[in-house]
Amino acid sequence: QVQLAESGGGLVQAGGSLRLSCVASGKMFSFNVMGWYRQSPGKQRELVAHMTSADSTYYAASVEGRFTISRDNAKNTVYLEMNSLKPEDTGVYYCNVRDIATRWGQGTQVTVSS
Repeated sequence: QVQLAESGGGLVQAGGSLRLSCVASGKMFSFNVMGWYRQSPGKQRELVAHMTSADSTYYAASVEGRFTISRDNAKNTVYLEMNSLKPEDTGVYYCNVRDIATRWGQGTQVTVSS
Protein backbone atom coordinates (compact mmCIF):
# COMPACT_ATOMS: atom_id res chain seq x y z
CA GLN A 1 0.00 0.00 0.00
CA VAL A 2 1.58 3.27 -1.15
CA GLN A 3 1.00 6.27 1.08
CA LEU A 4 1.96 9.86 0.34
CA ALA A 5 3.13 12.52 2.78
CA GLU A 6 3.34 16.12 1.59
CA SER A 7 5.09 19.08 3.15
CA GLY A 8 6.21 22.58 2.30
CA GLY A 9 3.06 24.62 1.84
CA GLY A 10 2.52 27.96 3.49
CA LEU A 11 1.85 31.65 3.09
CA VAL A 12 4.08 33.72 0.83
CA GLN A 13 3.92 37.12 -0.82
CA ALA A 14 3.55 37.47 -4.56
CA GLY A 15 6.91 37.01 -6.25
CA GLY A 16 8.12 34.67 -3.55
CA SER A 17 9.04 31.00 -3.65
CA LEU A 18 8.03 27.77 -2.00
CA ARG A 19 9.17 24.18 -2.32
CA LEU A 20 6.78 21.28 -1.91
CA SER A 21 7.90 17.75 -1.12
CA CYS A 22 6.05 14.46 -1.29
CA VAL A 23 7.42 11.18 0.01
CA ALA A 24 5.86 7.94 -1.18
CA SER A 25 6.11 5.02 1.22
CA GLY A 26 5.55 1.50 0.00
CA LYS A 27 6.48 -0.30 -3.17
CA MET A 28 5.76 1.21 -6.55
CA PHE A 29 6.10 -0.30 -9.99
CA SER A 30 9.29 0.67 -11.75
CA PHE A 31 7.40 2.81 -14.28
CA ASN A 32 5.35 5.41 -12.50
CA VAL A 33 4.31 9.03 -12.68
CA MET A 34 4.66 11.41 -9.74
CA GLY A 35 3.11 14.82 -9.88
CA TRP A 36 1.21 17.68 -8.37
CA TYR A 37 -2.34 18.86 -8.79
CA ARG A 38 -3.95 21.89 -7.26
CA GLN A 39 -7.45 22.96 -6.42
CA SER A 40 -8.05 26.68 -6.22
CA PRO A 41 -11.14 28.16 -4.59
CA GLY A 42 -14.18 27.68 -6.82
CA LYS A 43 -12.26 25.67 -9.41
CA GLN A 44 -11.78 22.04 -10.29
CA ARG A 45 -8.63 20.20 -9.41
CA GLU A 46 -6.06 20.65 -12.17
CA LEU A 47 -2.74 19.10 -13.08
CA VAL A 48 0.16 21.42 -12.34
CA ALA A 49 3.13 19.22 -13.29
CA HIS A 50 4.19 15.63 -13.42
CA MET A 51 7.33 13.64 -14.01
CA THR A 52 7.63 10.03 -15.09
CA SER A 53 10.18 7.58 -13.80
CA ALA A 54 11.81 8.01 -17.21
CA ASP A 55 12.26 11.73 -16.43
CA SER A 56 9.69 12.99 -18.90
CA THR A 57 7.97 16.12 -17.59
CA TYR A 58 4.76 18.01 -18.19
CA TYR A 59 3.82 21.49 -16.99
CA ALA A 60 0.56 23.33 -17.15
CA ALA A 61 0.88 26.43 -19.31
CA SER A 62 0.09 28.65 -16.34
CA VAL A 63 3.20 27.52 -14.45
CA GLU A 64 5.64 26.85 -17.28
CA GLY A 65 8.90 28.69 -16.65
CA ARG A 66 8.09 29.39 -12.99
CA PHE A 67 7.70 25.92 -11.47
CA THR A 68 10.15 23.04 -11.64
CA ILE A 69 9.33 19.45 -10.82
CA SER A 70 12.02 16.99 -9.84
CA ARG A 71 12.25 13.63 -8.17
CA ASP A 72 14.67 11.54 -6.19
CA ASN A 73 13.87 7.94 -7.08
CA ALA A 74 16.13 6.55 -4.37
CA LYS A 75 13.98 8.36 -1.81
CA ASN A 76 10.64 7.93 -3.64
CA THR A 77 10.25 11.69 -3.35
CA VAL A 78 8.91 14.29 -5.75
CA TYR A 79 9.50 18.02 -5.37
CA LEU A 80 7.85 21.09 -6.79
CA GLU A 81 9.95 24.24 -6.76
CA MET A 82 7.63 27.21 -7.19
CA ASN A 83 9.10 30.60 -8.04
CA SER A 84 7.61 33.96 -8.98
CA LEU A 85 4.42 32.95 -7.23
CA LYS A 86 1.21 34.76 -8.10
CA PRO A 87 -2.03 35.12 -6.13
CA GLU A 88 -3.71 32.85 -8.68
CA ASP A 89 -1.36 30.05 -7.61
CA THR A 90 -3.24 29.92 -4.31
CA GLY A 91 -4.87 26.59 -3.59
CA VAL A 92 -4.50 23.18 -2.06
CA TYR A 93 -1.71 21.25 -3.72
CA TYR A 94 -2.06 17.48 -3.89
CA CYS A 95 0.67 14.98 -4.55
CA ASN A 96 -0.34 12.26 -7.01
CA VAL A 97 1.36 8.99 -7.83
CA ARG A 98 0.26 6.64 -10.59
CA ASP A 99 1.45 3.20 -11.54
CA ILE A 100 -1.21 0.47 -11.71
CA ALA A 101 -3.27 2.54 -9.28
CA THR A 102 -3.69 6.21 -8.47
CA ARG A 103 -2.85 7.59 -5.04
CA TRP A 104 -3.38 11.01 -3.57
CA GLY A 105 -1.80 12.87 -0.72
CA GLN A 106 -3.84 14.74 1.85
CA GLY A 107 -3.01 18.12 0.33
CA THR A 108 -1.01 21.10 1.48
CA GLN A 109 -2.24 24.69 1.42
CA VAL A 110 -0.37 27.30 -0.59
CA THR A 111 -1.50 30.88 -0.15
CA VAL A 112 0.02 33.72 -2.17
CA SER A 113 -0.83 37.20 -0.98
CA SER A 114 -0.83 40.21 -3.28
